[in-house]
Amino acid sequence: MSPLPAVSDPQIKPPQSRSPPPPPGRDAPSGGGPGAGTGRDGAAPAPAPAPAPVPVPVRLGGQAAMENTVKRAAVGAAVGVGVALVGIPAGIWVLGFTGTGIAAGSVAAKMMSAAAIANNGGVAAGSVVSVLQSIGAAGFSLGSKIGLTTTLGPLGAAAGAKLFKGKTTPGDKHK
Repeated sequence: MSPLPAVSDPQIKPPQSRSPPPPPGRDAPSGGGPGAGTGRDGAAPAPAPAPAPVPVPVRLGGQAAMENTVKRAAVGAAVGVGVALVGIPAGIWVLGFTGTGIAAGSVAAKMMSAAAIANNGGVAAGSVVSVLQSIGAAGFSLGSKIGLTTTLGPLGAAAGAKLFKGKTTPGDKHK
């Protein structure tokens, strides 16, 4: 990949060019006649030479924007994987599908009751309640973990790169 060209910031003004100071031991021209303004004849001494110009920092607008996008995508991917491996099981547990079974008085108990009434006293295999009960009791299988992280990681990366844009600089291009 070739390096991106440097883009200068329009808000930073370049230093103004100045003539170099006279060499040491020589008097600066004053235009007032021989010896005028040199300090030798009692007149005011010549002004001190101006300081050297300070270099202007150059911002690489495109490169900085790309780095920010990559950072946002990495954070989004980490959030997506975290949701898959921690958030979903925690949410299932909060509903009441625990390792020891369905918690009494929980949302899971109400879901199981509604499923049993709808199916003449039993909960159908493969229903939402039975799948959540299985996940609550045993956790996700390795295949489920791989599937969820493969799906939610890139989704989180895309969401992070697109939605959560930080501060923009004047050099950033708006789409």
